[in-house]
Amino acid sequence: MTDALSKMLAERDWILTDGATGTNLFNMGLASGDAPELWNVDEQDKIRTLYRNAVNAGSDLFLTNTFGGNASRLKLHSAENRVRELNRLGAALGRDVADAAGRPVVVAGSVGPTGEIMAPIGALTHELAVEMFHEQAEGLKEGGADVLWVETISAPEEYKAAAEAAALAGMPWCGTMSFDTAGRTMMGVTSAAMVQMVGKLKSQPLAFGANCGVGASDLLRTVLGFADANAPLPLIAKGNAGIPKYHDGHIHYDGTPELMADYAVLARDCGATIIGGCCGTMPDHLRAMRHALETRDRGPRPTLEQITAALGGFSSALDGTEAAGTAPEPRRGRGGGRRRRDA
Repeated sequence: MTDALSKMLAERDWILTDGATGTNLFNMGLASGDAPELWNVDEQDKIRTLYRNAVNAGSDLFLTNTFGGNASRLKLHSAENRVRELNRLGAALGRDVADAAGRPVVVAGSVGPTGEIMAPIGALTHELAVEMFHEQAEGLKEGGADVLWVETISAPEEYKAAAEAAALAGMPWCGTMSFDTAGRTMMGVTSAAMVQMVGKLKSQPLAFGANCGVGASDLLRTVLGFADANAPLPLIAKGNAGIPKYHDGHIHYDGTPELMADYAVLARDCGATIIGGCCGTMPDHLRAMRHALETRDRGPRPTLEQITAALGGFSSALDGTEAAGTAPEPRRGRGGGRRRRDA
């Protein structure tokens, strides 16, 4: 564990993260329903290739193959007793790739949701959630991860438990939530509410923001919501490469490298410092994003109309900021859908 991300944040005005883990691994042969984390033992060359492809495409930071590496998720594969091992190996493989890169590259230990519902609605208590996240964090720390990367969280209680676990492990961390329900997380958190929640955490992240969700337009609207709420820390934008389409038995994301290049620049101009892709984002997307960030001048904060003109329409008219008077007008003639950009 190092202070690599803090140093990079102090020296850079943007940082490019990686793209999809699942999409890339499915292309390498991972079967639907299998646990990707088991490949940290069984298919180590493929995991090294996953990491190396991101670095070679220009990523300054990549996430480890440990998204579902907590006891609750691994129990579905009878691997709940292998949490420490699978996370340690996922991080160690990344450490080898990062150290051989010839430039500073941050290894971020991916920590996804438990898949359980937090009490009092569900059975997962705060204490148990902290214990599960802490176990995973210790494995990632042993493997050499620079920072914990909590992602795709919907419930504020789970986000707080992950923050506490990071503190117990003595690790810096970042954390994103997924705003996939009319500009809110599945559990109803808005962008402004997340800013308030993060500000009250005893263990502060190095950066926070949004990942996954619906499309790139929606994610950038959420980033603008963070900025409007006076977010005190660097912001993360990690949006999907378009909208998923089912074609010939496979899920395909329709976002082109050109669209993701536009997205990366818009994300920077919306106020994001750490910028990357989520589902569907491949090395070609990352190369285009890197080139755009390096060659296009920083511009003024984009309007909602500029975002939709470049990336397509929002999936919903509401985004959780309407109470502040910033709800967008419903778009006519676009069906709330997204304009596909062909290469």
